[in-house]
Amino acid sequence: MVQHQNYDIIVIGAGHAGCEAALAAARMGAKTLLVTMNIYTIAQMSCNPAIGGLAKGHLVKEIDALGGEMGVAADQTALQFKMLNTSKGPSVWSPRCQSDKLKYSEYMRETIEKQANLHLRQHDIQDVLIKDHKIIGAVTDIGTEILAKAVIVCAGTFLNGLIHVGMRNYRGGRSGELASVSLSGKLAGYQFEVGRLKTGTPPRIDGRTIDYDKTEIQKGDEIPTPFSHRHESVAIDPLPCYLTKTNEKTHDVLRSGIDRSPLYQGVIKGIGPRYCPSIEDKIRRFADKKSHQIFIEPEGRHTTEYYVNGFSTSLPEDVQHQAIRTIPGLEHVEITRLGYAIEYDYFSPHQLKKSLESKLIENLFLAGQINGTSGYEEAAAQGLMAGINAVKKIRGEEPFILDRSEAYIGVLIDDLVTKPLEEPYRMFTSLAEYRLLLRQDNADLRLMEYGYNFGLIPRQLYEDVSKRKEQIEKSIQFLTSYRPSLEDMNKILGKAGSSLLKEAEPLAKILKRPEVSIEDFAALNGNELFSSKEAFWRKVRNQVEIEIKYEGFLKRQRDQVEKTKELEELNIPEPMDYSTIHSLSTEGREKLSRIKPKTLGQATRILGVSASDITMLMIYLHRLNKS
Repeated sequence: MVQHQNYDIIVIGAGHAGCEAALAAARMGAKTLLVTMNIYTIAQMSCNPAIGGLAKGHLVKEIDALGGEMGVAADQTALQFKMLNTSKGPSVWSPRCQSDKLKYSEYMRETIEKQANLHLRQHDIQDVLIKDHKIIGAVTDIGTEILAKAVIVCAGTFLNGLIHVGMRNYRGGRSGELASVSLSGKLAGYQFEVGRLKTGTPPRIDGRTIDYDKTEIQKGDEIPTPFSHRHESVAIDPLPCYLTKTNEKTHDVLRSGIDRSPLYQGVIKGIGPRYCPSIEDKIRRFADKKSHQIFIEPEGRHTTEYYVNGFSTSLPEDVQHQAIRTIPGLEHVEITRLGYAIEYDYFSPHQLKKSLESKLIENLFLAGQINGTSGYEEAAAQGLMAGINAVKKIRGEEPFILDRSEAYIGVLIDDLVTKPLEEPYRMFTSLAEYRLLLRQDNADLRLMEYGYNFGLIPRQLYEDVSKRKEQIEKSIQFLTSYRPSLEDMNKILGKAGSSLLKEAEPLAKILKRPEVSIEDFAALNGNELFSSKEAFWRKVRNQVEIEIKYEGFLKRQRDQVEKTKELEELNIPEPMDYSTIHSLSTEGREKLSRIKPKTLGQATRILGVSASDITMLMIYLHRLNKS
């Protein structure tokens, strides 16, 4: 066999996980090979043409703060921006953008091709090379052995992918592309637990056949909020989306095709996402609802194709055509691409360390949908972390692990390696117990120092963020101590429609009032904090207001973080034989032996491990440490 040596890291798969993994590794100085089955579909948006959304937008901001590329690509190729959940508190505000699918993929390919230390090749990797339980390379479809110090598998939905449309099915990684049929079986031979998951996608339609007058236009924000901390603003010519709804006639047509539904006839064996059901699943699970929202979203600036968000389906072609034409505005629509479901292999993520390195094979890392997640953002976050940790591993350095109190990425990975996966994993703000601390607006303040230390963030950007962090602290101290005259303050409060003061108070106390903002204090003096229009001061003001207005809530969450630190820092030695701890429950022993938690804190989050199990384990560990 032909051998190509001297690579530090091989990344298998060039989806959102693979791109971030390969770029991070190369930017950290590792000689990296990115292998994909099709160079023309790098960073392909297989499903919806959008980046971000509820909680997912937080992940993108964190990826960017650590030095990833997704936020930059999203800003460069956006069609429309929208900040979601602004009627609620800042902890759940989430940025989202409609993206130009083709341009996004082109941007990522160009970025990869221009990246130093990064090599790109088109192959189907069919096996891995392992020696003494340690990975040493991979084998291509033509038998070439490529040697490396670490391998990151980011295979997406391609491992034994099976596409379903009605009762017909065929192999494929996604529509129009081949599945990878060898690698999964080879890895399973090394005692990996392999399961099947299912996801789906809606039909695409020809925009020239839509009657837009029967839909409700959905515009984006007039002033877009960029994803990337590298961008102060984003200037785009926005494209609108459109809203319509299904109706009872739609549901009747869909019901008529249930007898040919692969989902309901038992053809599909994989578990699908409960939070993102197909339209045929929606009408059965929510039988009392007479309509469901359908968003019509542009696939790109230079195409007439639109994505029918909310109409994911694997029903037969004739049913898809008939049903979609019962929806207002789509009565004469032409389908350009049918909706379909896809089943694929995934590897149970409890088999991974928090670094995303396999517990079974040293220097083998897994990232993305192969770990049971759904969504571009979850995949990209894992890819970035796997890329960083693969480099650190081959350098002999400690892994980079984000705590649940530091980042949504920390929540994502901790959930994956700790909790049983019952359906494709999707990030929600409700999964983050410290979400008020983990806002999308402070991702750079929380995480950019890490990215800078890894060499993934430029010095000037890091220094700007450090300067802003320092100014935020100074501004809070100033507002806490500064008491303007009673007369001046009451003039401001009167204009703001707020009750007047009887005695002078610090500005910080006054700012806690919901109707008062920092800009209201501009009449007091020429302080830049109050009046400057510069982006630096706008960002400082935003953070200062949140810190002061939500001070009590933030303090409680920070106190909770401190209280749990003792558990998180109490390491469980390896190997640990839980069968010898007779005070544990039977289920507790089984779950602890299966997951192999690294810390007592991680053990507390394993379903089936009771509070009494944790107490017994804590006592055992304290005794062990004393002996």
